[in-house]
Amino acid sequence: MIKTKEDLKYYMEQDRLNLKQQKLKPDKYDEIWKYEIILRKHEYYHNKEKKNLIDKILLNHYNKKHHKWSMKYTTNVPINVCGPGLSIAHFGGLYINCKSKIGKNLRIQTGAIIGGSSSTPNMFANIGDNVYIGVGAKVLGGVTIANCVAIGANAVVTKDILEEGTTWAGVPAKKISDNTSEFYIDKRVFNK
Repeated sequence: MIKTKEDLKYYMEQDRLNLKQQKLKPDKYDEIWKYEIILRKHEYYHNKEKKNLIDKILLNHYNKKHHKWSMKYTTNVPINVCGPGLSIAHFGGLYINCKSKIGKNLRIQTGAIIGGSSSTPNMFANIGDNVYIGVGAKVLGGVTIANCVAIGANAVVTKDILEEGTTWAGVPAKKISDNTSEFYIDKRVFNK
């Protein structure tokens, strides 16, 4: 969780690396990177323990901006859910439940959903480090996903995936190989 300026810098740098950005600042076409910066600054000002007037104004600003961009791009990534190294591959149809817990270096594609389930309404996903979630994949309910797991396009995960370094696909998701998510996560952040 981002609580200090050092945390903020670390999270934003890890996000930059996992987004495979070579430059140090986004340009006018780097919309996803800008969205992630807004998300991280919203987290920082929300979590800051002692807020002065400027901090409160900035919290309000980033809260509104985060909401506006989430609606504009139909991408809902709530604050204080994703660890450092978040990489949103493409905007659109992306939803993450606000009570989920996600480790570092998540790479997530468009149309992916990490949500609840009617059969387990008070349980939410707990996702490990270095996880890749493919286009249109669904992670539903109170499932746990181990580190270094890759989830294929349109897979539906409704049960725990406890075996690290594996690939899962299908409806419902089944193990299809012992390949890790390493191919999808930038080498500069994988397992760090």
